[in-house]
Amino acid sequence: MLTEICAEIKNYFTRNEDKHIGDFKIVDGYITPSIDILDGQYFRIIGSVFNDGVHKYGDETDVLKDEPEFHGGIWLMRVPKEITDIAEEIMEWESKNGDIKNTPYSSESFAGYSYSMGSNADGTNGATWKNQADFMGKLKPYRKLRAY
Repeated sequence: MLTEICAEIKNYFTRNEDKHIGDFKIVDGYITPSIDILDGQYFRIIGSVFNDGVHKYGDETDVLKDEPEFHGGIWLMRVPKEITDIAEEIMEWESKNGDIKNTPYSSESFAGYSYSMGSNADGTNGATWKNQADFMGKLKPYRKLRAY
């Protein structure tokens, strides 16, 4: 979820000194050459065929796939607790409402009542977390104009 949130707000919570660019490989879930990543710290992989995105170091459910070599970047992230809290709220909301966005219907009427839903830019109908004012309001202070 953090990969999607960070892309949406164009903020990966990193500083220039936290960005490592070069040739890397991933073997048995470990990045070589090694980078000092704190247990529980989020990091972003860029340029990988199998592992692009945001990962959490030490999370046993987030296992990196082996990759013989790639040229790219490893960005150490400094994600505020507020963002991880919002990510949890979004995941809860999606688990309750996720099927709404996949509906093929854009309007409905019965017994004299009718309504229409707007369609989203991605072609789906219904609600997504991205068009929920509550989530976007909470994320707005962290939004950047560009992602680097």
